[in-house]
Amino acid sequence: MNFILLVVTNFFVGSMVGLERTILPIIGEEDFGLVSTSAALSFIISFGFSKAVVNYFAGAIADRFGRKRVLVFGWGIGLFVPVLVMLAPSWWVIIVANVLLGVNQGLTWSMTVNMKIDLAKPTERGLAVGLNEFAGYVGVAVMAAVSGMIAVTYGSRPEPFYIGVLVAFVGLGLSLFVRDTTKQLQLQPTSGSEKSRSAKDVFMTTTWKDRSLSSLTVAGLSTNLKDGMAWGLFPIYFAAQGLSLAEVGLIVAVYPAAWGFFQLFTGVWSDRIGRKGLIVVGMWVQAGSLWAILVMSDYWQWVLAAVMLGVGTAMVYPTLQASISDVAEPYWRASAMGVYRFWRDSGYAFGALFAGVLTDVLSIDWAIGLVAVLPFLAGLNAIGRLRETLPGLRRT
Repeated sequence: MNFILLVVTNFFVGSMVGLERTILPIIGEEDFGLVSTSAALSFIISFGFSKAVVNYFAGAIADRFGRKRVLVFGWGIGLFVPVLVMLAPSWWVIIVANVLLGVNQGLTWSMTVNMKIDLAKPTERGLAVGLNEFAGYVGVAVMAAVSGMIAVTYGSRPEPFYIGVLVAFVGLGLSLFVRDTTKQLQLQPTSGSEKSRSAKDVFMTTTWKDRSLSSLTVAGLSTNLKDGMAWGLFPIYFAAQGLSLAEVGLIVAVYPAAWGFFQLFTGVWSDRIGRKGLIVVGMWVQAGSLWAILVMSDYWQWVLAAVMLGVGTAMVYPTLQASISDVAEPYWRASAMGVYRFWRDSGYAFGALFAGVLTDVLSIDWAIGLVAVLPFLAGLNAIGRLRETLPGLRRT
């Protein structure tokens, strides 16, 4: 029951992000007159960096104080986000709202995934993470589509964000009923006698020292760098192709919808065939889908490419986190996951930053095409450095 409650809770966690995904880049241009693409994407940069930093500390704090307390506190922060966006008189208030959104996501999403891993068997971690990410990204997709439709009918502000207030209260209410998983964590065996690691040691091990953990971190960073670009540029790119806001909303929604749906299968698939192959192929599918968008000119072809982009992301997203949990011991797992998620979600900020600069200096087509190179290279890196981490299939 606790596992199911966590799945439902993460649907509302994802909904908080989906609320902005279709309309906020357009709000920047239409409501606040932002001409520079870099300026228009500054909300993603603020979101990405705040989420990344909070992810890092959330793991260590959870290891010390418990998962549930962090989850509830994160939802308390989330209550302020839709209100600030609704009432924002200037763009800097939108930036502040997205800093708070990053804090909300860093605390709540980190805890739902860590708590599910605590409850899962070692050979079921891919399934556990897949269900968590499925729920979250279905929430992103549903709210991206809903907010786009409401914006078409009533306007981009404040009407779509009334739903955000409701989402935040429901998420907070559900988190109060979640049971902490500290007892389950303490029952898990470890492979060594060491029972603690310094924060510096966990950071260095996850970032660089361990070749598997570091290659997983590079893949996660590249994946979300691509997503930061897609979040910021897709509404602008497809609107420039002459599509309506409703059509743009569908493309923007089907990408995370496919991302969420196919994680139901890719997570459990990685429990059976291993992690490495899915990660390598998934990184290359992401790159190929972005390049396909640039050469296509038909609406339904773009929809298909967006679906494939979601499929590629689904292949790697739960698999990367399951692989991290395979390598890290239970007593420093949440901290290692925090470091991984720090680097992964800083990709949102770097993606928006690079995409904005490249668009301003070159063009939006060049920005999409060059960003696609990074997941392709991350796949090559995983071939050479990533060991298979699934228990029973591990190789030196």
